[in-house]
Amino acid sequence: MKIAEKMTIEEKLNILTDAAKYDVACTSSGVSRMNDGTGIGNCVKSGICHSFSADGRCISLLKILFTNECIFDCKYCVNRSSNDILRTSFTPGEVCDLTMEFYRRNYIEGLFLSSGVIRNPNYTMELLYQTLYKLRTEYKFQGYIHVKAIPGASQELIQKTGFLADRMSVNLELPTAEGLRLLAPHKTRENILKPMRFVQNIMNENRQEIVLYKEAPKFVPAGQSTQMIIGATQETDFQIMQVTESLYKGFGLKRVFYSAFVKVNDDCNLPGKLLETPPLLREHRLYQADWLLRYYGFEAKELLSEENPNFNILLDPKCDWALKHLECFPVEINTADYYTLLRVPGIAHKSATRIIKARKMTSLTFEDLKKMGVVLKRALYFLTCNGKMMYPTKMDEDYIMRNLLNAQGKMPNHIQEMTYRQLSLFDDVNFRKEQVFDEKNICL
Repeated sequence: MKIAEKMTIEEKLNILTDAAKYDVACTSSGVSRMNDGTGIGNCVKSGICHSFSADGRCISLLKILFTNECIFDCKYCVNRSSNDILRTSFTPGEVCDLTMEFYRRNYIEGLFLSSGVIRNPNYTMELLYQTLYKLRTEYKFQGYIHVKAIPGASQELIQKTGFLADRMSVNLELPTAEGLRLLAPHKTRENILKPMRFVQNIMNENRQEIVLYKEAPKFVPAGQSTQMIIGATQETDFQIMQVTESLYKGFGLKRVFYSAFVKVNDDCNLPGKLLETPPLLREHRLYQADWLLRYYGFEAKELLSEENPNFNILLDPKCDWALKHLECFPVEINTADYYTLLRVPGIAHKSATRIIKARKMTSLTFEDLKKMGVVLKRALYFLTCNGKMMYPTKMDEDYIMRNLLNAQGKMPNHIQEMTYRQLSLFDDVNFRKEQVFDEKNICL
């Protein structure tokens, strides 16, 4: 292990922002852009990432690790104790100074603070608490703060920190206990879920206190989240979705993040050549399905099953579900209820709400739907307006899938030249097998 005793705060920043990039709880990375002399301001990428506020605004966060030292030896982690890398740590004051200086320069609107585990969980959690306390009280910072709760730390420390943070997260790390035992033997599922349950309980108690005493301090008002690494172990998409569903229902999580496995260490228990590149498409499909669980009323068992355990790589989960349930379609746009409309590919929350409101005044047409934001290139196969489809369409899974893929430019090369032709009532004449007779002129 390489530990540098004397470092400038900029050197520490470069190391600890780079170490934080694998902790996925924001949506994108920053960029560097220097002033060319014709405008005002510039952009520095170190530690800048983006998230979204409750009103939909995209906000910038300073995303850093407090330390990249760690007592654990998780086989997938670049900061594991057995890796010979340069180690360093901030002090609470340095994190506060960085946050305020970045904020004054209008680089950020908040802080995302994670950490490796140094010495022990309580010692690390105490440092995070001191940082947030100093930032809130001495520096009077009232911006957004997302902080990690360290599994194994005392409940008292987690609670005190939660009253200073807007959001708190405990990383689940891997979808199943078996995967955790294989790749992170120093961690246990029980140890991770325990602080998650504690945060949930305190949040519920705090909501009741706020109802009774409006001036009561808020505990983690933006809720809690978690992260799972996808592709490091052999779980199917169905298993991952079941875990996600149980977290939303059982722990009241605000968000589950999926991180495509990035191979940064060599280990016999990690995937080999098959996963040298991150499974980004799989990560994307999981996020799409996650959205269906949270906002569209779907359940994991509707999207996948043990017989069909992984998502379609060609179609998004909603389209794939619709094709497998053509008996539910087409849907009449002028009479279907709100939740039925949400299950139609190409119709989202805003367009479904507009449809419900507009059809009180008039009978809707396909032209009206287009103006309301409905994506007709997907929706036209699943809708009728006043009993009529947009075009004559055969409700056939193969036919609709080919048209959807052609519309999206995703038709695989090996089936590009295949064509679909609707059979007529007289096609059985053309496809009748050639009759064969034996020696006694009997048809075989």
